[in-house]
Amino acid sequence: MNNSGITKKRYLDMVEEVSPNSKTFSNCLKAFIIGGLVCVLGQGLTALYRAMGAEMDVAATFASVTLMFFAVLLTGFGIYDEMARFAGAGLGVPITGFANAVAAPAIEHKKEGFIFGVGSKIFIIAGPVIVYGVAASSVMGIFYWLIYR
Repeated sequence: MNNSGITKKRYLDMVEEVSPNSKTFSNCLKAFIIGGLVCVLGQGLTALYRAMGAEMDVAATFASVTLMFFAVLLTGFGIYDEMARFAGAGLGVPITGFANAVAAPAIEHKKEGFIFGVGSKIFIIAGPVIVYGVAASSVMGIFYWLIYR
């Protein structure tokens, strides 16, 4: 018992009473379905660009850029956040989530101007991702070189 007269068991019971029920299965299912739909859309865009005559690597790049464009556009209109609340990791993990993470802080701080608002806030999320991505790929590259040289 502590100073307030509540036992550890009673405290845990009180926490259990007010804690919301976990919706892990439904959240995972929504993330899987929505994330899969984003991937299907990306595949469809790649096929469309291939049908228009682009080489495979160019078509895949165009598809990625198109997905990022729509993610930024939807972020600007405030729609992406609503979609992400529903889809969870299904929209947060793919390339669309990265585009949203870059665009959202810039849009949020645009009233501070292009230099101190957009310019400084656009890399608030992207900066660490880029730094750690480059660092991780460099370390993996060194391991690859050491193993397969």
